[in-house]
Amino acid sequence: MKTYLSSFLFLSLLLSACQTDDAALLTLKTDHFQLSLGKEGELLEMTDRNTGEDYLSADTLSYVLSIRIAGQILRSQGAELVNEDIQLSFPGGFTATIKVEEKASHLTFELLEISPEDSVELIIWGPYATTIDQTIGETVGVVRDPDFAIGIQSLNLKTLGGYPWNESDRMPAFDIFRAEDWANMHPDADGSVLYRVEAAKPFNHGSTLQAYSRNRSEPRIIEDFRHEKILAPAYEDGGVVGTKIALFGCPTNQALATLGQIEQTEGLPHPQIDGQWGKTAPGAAAAYIISDFTEADVDEAIELTKKAGLRYLYHYGRTFESWGQFELYKGEFPQGTESLRNCVEKASEAGIYLGTHVLSNFIQTNDAYVTPVPDRRLATVGASTLMGAIDASATEIPIQEPDFFNQMENNSLKTVRIGDELIRYGRVSEAPPWTLLDCQRGAFGTLPAAHANGAEIVKLLDHAYKVFLTNADLSIEMSKTMAELYNETGLRQISFDGLEGNRSTGLGTYGESLMPYTWYNALDEELKEHLIIDASRTTHFFWHIYTRMNWGEPWYGGFRESQTEYRFNNQAYFQRNYMPGMLGWFKMTPQTSVEDAEWLLAKSAGYDAGYAFVANREAVAQNGLSNKILALIGDWEKLRIGGAFTEAQKERMRATDQEFSLQRVADQQWALYPVQTTIAVHGNKAVQPGQPRYTSLEFENKGAAQTLQFILTAQESTISGMRLEIDNYKTIELPVDLQPGQILKYTGGDKAILYNANWKQLREVALNEKDFLVQAGKHALSFEGNFLSADEAASLKLELRTLGIPEKVAL
Repeated sequence: MKTYLSSFLFLSLLLSACQTDDAALLTLKTDHFQLSLGKEGELLEMTDRNTGEDYLSADTLSYVLSIRIAGQILRSQGAELVNEDIQLSFPGGFTATIKVEEKASHLTFELLEISPEDSVELIIWGPYATTIDQTIGETVGVVRDPDFAIGIQSLNLKTLGGYPWNESDRMPAFDIFRAEDWANMHPDADGSVLYRVEAAKPFNHGSTLQAYSRNRSEPRIIEDFRHEKILAPAYEDGGVVGTKIALFGCPTNQALATLGQIEQTEGLPHPQIDGQWGKTAPGAAAAYIISDFTEADVDEAIELTKKAGLRYLYHYGRTFESWGQFELYKGEFPQGTESLRNCVEKASEAGIYLGTHVLSNFIQTNDAYVTPVPDRRLATVGASTLMGAIDASATEIPIQEPDFFNQMENNSLKTVRIGDELIRYGRVSEAPPWTLLDCQRGAFGTLPAAHANGAEIVKLLDHAYKVFLTNADLSIEMSKTMAELYNETGLRQISFDGLEGNRSTGLGTYGESLMPYTWYNALDEELKEHLIIDASRTTHFFWHIYTRMNWGEPWYGGFRESQTEYRFNNQAYFQRNYMPGMLGWFKMTPQTSVEDAEWLLAKSAGYDAGYAFVANREAVAQNGLSNKILALIGDWEKLRIGGAFTEAQKERMRATDQEFSLQRVADQQWALYPVQTTIAVHGNKAVQPGQPRYTSLEFENKGAAQTLQFILTAQESTISGMRLEIDNYKTIELPVDLQPGQILKYTGGDKAILYNANWKQLREVALNEKDFLVQAGKHALSFEGNFLSADEAASLKLELRTLGIPEKVAL
């Protein structure tokens, strides 16, 4: 890879400066991109070298670097080349020295020196305004149109993608943002925002790219965790000196590859899956099984995963004795790491990788970090002092200031620490003398003690899960503990749930990236192959570490209803940020049907997105069709990962009104059937004497002449006397009564199958296939049946299904 360094770089910069107009200080080039800087440190162009098109917005000025002093953002007013570096000058006598390098794929800018440094609150790279507005990757920091892409990348942990938007009372000297842009922000405590807007954002019929770094040498009061006041402690990371970014421009179809080149060139994390970079490997978006297992029965969970044709098995259950120290739960892994390592080795022999779930820096109240002696590194909201001595039994505690203690909106544990004692309080007095009232002494197994006047009292920060959180040092320690577990056992999948809890460090999104970055760097190198990393959220820098996000939970509705729109809407976010597609978690129950499963599998194929299939062994054993469902998962996933579906098929499978069914027709060959479904509910409605109780509906057979398929499900009451009438002339008696929860399913042939609610076959019901023959086109159907209960909630769900023309799919 071509790199210009030392004297060669300096000569290149001087030559470029001589060849530009009088306004330019220098011009920098990569293979595809050209960027010029003016003599005040402003950008003069961001040009596609292949076409000559300049993508720098003319609507505003963009400066390579700005600084904030005493709350005011200052742009540079002069720039010059000093030796091999750019030296910027700012009002008030401030100067900044930037090292710049030209490389084949990108440019780098690193802050070498700033003077006087102590007065600098933060520095800002950009915002760099572009004319590109088609696709804005707000997290990854890349904007692109069909032809060209421009991107920014933070090259170290303390360089945050974004801008200090939450300090909107301190507007920049140059009007880079419109009012509506500000109104759409969702700030968190460190000036960055939630995952929707960060390193890139829409702006003035274009976009901006931005990053920044903060001087953290002094404590700050911030707003976070729904508290108006939290004391963010000082953090020693070298200050703003050393902050570093990459800028690049390239053809759009090379943007993702360019990001990979930047990672490798700059020594950033670059995880591999099956010998490919994790962001491009097909296995990055692989589906996986979540199931319960222990050392004693892991073989069953491995067999379940094999039946589904999947490679990753994620432990669902109680992995740890408590969150914090991460000691393994003896009830499931009696010999601790040895037990878990045995499980990993058994799975490995079957070609399966094991993983587990971590609630990041959450610390339960029974953990050794809390009891019997609380760790001084538990995160705090702030501190005050005792305004009088108290004995070990006092239930009212006088304090000097109430501000950190009376913030009740997100105060789940109401806990303070004095020395080695934890104390819970009910409320704070409404007026001086400020007092903590209704106190419970010796909370969480700590020892009550007497405390002297003037002793420090700190309010611990907590979370709604009834847990404590960490400062930066404890986050780092917990990360290394988790890495040690992975090194000792060989686990290959992790989910950093609750990652936003690491904002308790006072570092904002910096803290969120700190935990997985520390964990990843502490892993043995061989573990970084086949490693799947996901998390509850991402940040710009974390993009380089994680494999994927997998949002969407199964707890809020049926198989098809829980957060459905949320799951599908996330796919656009993933695509514009070069993230593997994932649909979230789906929970198998004893009642999950083949049709439900194929609805998920078709959507997975349509969006080319994986998912987690939550299948505990009890539910699988109770579902009578579980083997068929698992086999279908394997077939669909094999075809999806293998790239067997065409773009036209994927587009149809994304449609909300279309279902599909996959049928194996030969070795490595399947038929993909579009399925037209019509669903109606036959209710226990009241009718006048002599009036028939029936439900009418229309359906369309979009395929060839075929047998009409149906699924009838009784709810709340037995139903008898069932009959269908097709097209107002053909009446068909169904010779069976359906008990509550029972299902009658007909897919053709001379019999239907009667199932219980868990899809266990009860018996066959004889039918005449000729009765159900329907020609192509629209049809009418009416259904009659008598409920044996007067309960108005009684009903029968009727689902009609016809198959379209099949398409061949093969590997």
